[in-house]
Amino acid sequence: MTTLKYLAHYSEHIQSQAAQFISEGRLGDYLESKYPNRHQVQSDKALYQYINDIKNQSMRKIGPLSNVSYSSKLKVLNQALGVHTTQSRVQGSKLKSHNSITVASLFKEAPPEFLRMIVVHELAHFKEHEHNKAFYQLCCHMEPEYHQLELDTRLWLHWREFRS
Repeated sequence: MTTLKYLAHYSEHIQSQAAQFISEGRLGDYLESKYPNRHQVQSDKALYQYINDIKNQSMRKIGPLSNVSYSSKLKVLNQALGVHTTQSRVQGSKLKSHNSITVASLFKEAPPEFLRMIVVHELAHFKEHEHNKAFYQLCCHMEPEYHQLELDTRLWLHWREFRS
């Protein structure tokens, strides 16, 4: 069976189905029929607005976003799909927070659903730091199809590698 590094934590059944789709050359057709569109969020400024809109809909209580960007330096497997950072500093008598999100540049080419899943995932980390039950419940609250989108995003990453 083909090594499916992006699906390593999924069940053997899902991994074998994915491997069959890949070996039969059907994965691209599946993904393109299910996710035919590409998003228009191409600049860091547009990404900031996009993430801020989702944050304001679902997580108003977290501090403002200080920095949002795409980065070509993120390696998908080493740094996951995106990165979030939180810093708190005392300035005088006030506590200032610095929240930032960085998304791998390859997601500029992704369907809008995949970008949303990554954004939801990174935003959820501002409230829940660990990948625990509460974290995934928050992700599903912000994006009801979160688990399916995460699986399909990982399949898309494999498809990108195998078509190259």
